[in-house]
Amino acid sequence: MTEKDFWKLQNGNDIRGIAVEGVEGEEVNLTPEAVNRIASGFVKFLSEKLNQPAQNLKIAIGHDSRISAPQLLKSACESLTASGVEVLNCGLASTPAMFMSIVFDETKADGSIMLTASHLPFNRNGLKFFTRDGGLEKSDITVVLKNAIDSEVVKGDIDSAKKFDLISIYAEHLKNIIIKNLDLAPDSKPFAGMKIIVDAGNGSGGFFASKILEPLGADISGSQFLEPNGLFPNHIPNPEDEEAMASIKKAVLENHADLGLIFDTDVDRGGAVLSDGKEIARNALVAMMAAILAPDYPKSTIVTDSVTSDELHVFLEKNLGLKHHRFKRGYKNVINECIRLNKSGEISPLAIETSGHGALSENYFLDDGAYLAVKILIAAAKLHRENKNLSDLITDLKYPAESKEFRLKIVGQEDAGEYGERVLKTFIDRAEKSGIKQASPNFEGVRLIFDNGWASLRASLHEPKLQFNIESREIGGCKKIVAVLKNFFKDFDSVDLTLIDQYLEQ
Repeated sequence: MTEKDFWKLQNGNDIRGIAVEGVEGEEVNLTPEAVNRIASGFVKFLSEKLNQPAQNLKIAIGHDSRISAPQLLKSACESLTASGVEVLNCGLASTPAMFMSIVFDETKADGSIMLTASHLPFNRNGLKFFTRDGGLEKSDITVVLKNAIDSEVVKGDIDSAKKFDLISIYAEHLKNIIIKNLDLAPDSKPFAGMKIIVDAGNGSGGFFASKILEPLGADISGSQFLEPNGLFPNHIPNPEDEEAMASIKKAVLENHADLGLIFDTDVDRGGAVLSDGKEIARNALVAMMAAILAPDYPKSTIVTDSVTSDELHVFLEKNLGLKHHRFKRGYKNVINECIRLNKSGEISPLAIETSGHGALSENYFLDDGAYLAVKILIAAAKLHRENKNLSDLITDLKYPAESKEFRLKIVGQEDAGEYGERVLKTFIDRAEKSGIKQASPNFEGVRLIFDNGWASLRASLHEPKLQFNIESREIGGCKKIVAVLKNFFKDFDSVDLTLIDQYLEQ
């Protein structure tokens, strides 16, 4: 592999690439060689960070259900064992569990690696890294890749890697949190008489049903896609995906379940569906988590991504008495802002994106879909004692009449990022000249205020695209806003407006 090949694998604060053939036009670039050398790069990074020789380090490694996992795990373990570190092979795991391998007394790893590409298609895979400080930053990934470029393929004895059932330890940890917060005896069954179903999307989240809900008394019949299958044959394992949410909603209603829980592939994101089919995702998920936390953190600050609705803003500030702080999209951006606020003395218990990434200060600022589910379950049990249900938490949350999202491709530009920035600057200039008000404060792209709603434009974090979001308080309002703003893209021929044109012609 060339140096250029390695840099193509950087994806913000993790590494992602094409790991297997099967999609036309997508050549494999996350090869066993690449993973082997990247693992060596992480060992060197961790050794320098902790000022310890590799022989004194312990690194845990796990993977999600992707079909490329066995091959890439073998290659990474060959590298890790060759370096002399103690290796814990955790097998099928979740991304949050891999961080917790650093925390648990049973493991006490110095660092960990998760092989995953989240909700991306079956042919993709990647690596996420953790130290005691949490997930690596983009600058850290740059160092890991520089180290990888300077490394060669090495092959140690993979049989020396100790196999460890991390997911069972992690599940027991979550079970204990539920029992403790409900003030119950260890052998209690708080969910007896409740039907709670899980949709794992054939990713790593099936353990939540069998190792947490069922032992706590829940009827999990009707749960679906719990078996790991890296081809993801049923739906995209993504709580943000409409098809995925429709699938679990159907399962909840058909099985007359009290609650449905859905996770992405590596379980760092989640969502829910209430007994009446109401989806707890995007703005509703933010609202529910904030409502759950508000009594323990009054007047605190909730950090969200930049595309949350105006109606959510009103709910957080007026109904819950909290402060709403919109920040840049990207779960790491939101989490880091939450950490910064807490360090400055401003209490902020929650950093959460509409994508389903949610991190709590009480849980190591770790974005963990299973932990969000645990908080929802605890709230459900407490409300049940008062003859209330989860929907009561967000009764006052309003919703826009309609919303629309476009991902506009930037084509034919070698530096799509720089081109996108020029589009944004011109977009802002044209908005000002048209007398359209901008939201303030604003930390990402531009958010424009209209009488009937709002629109935002920002550069995609990972792709050569512009993210264009619109919400309106009236039916037909989104089209009115889009019709006005389409003219702001004039003279930028490399922005593909096909999706907008099709929408306006409907």
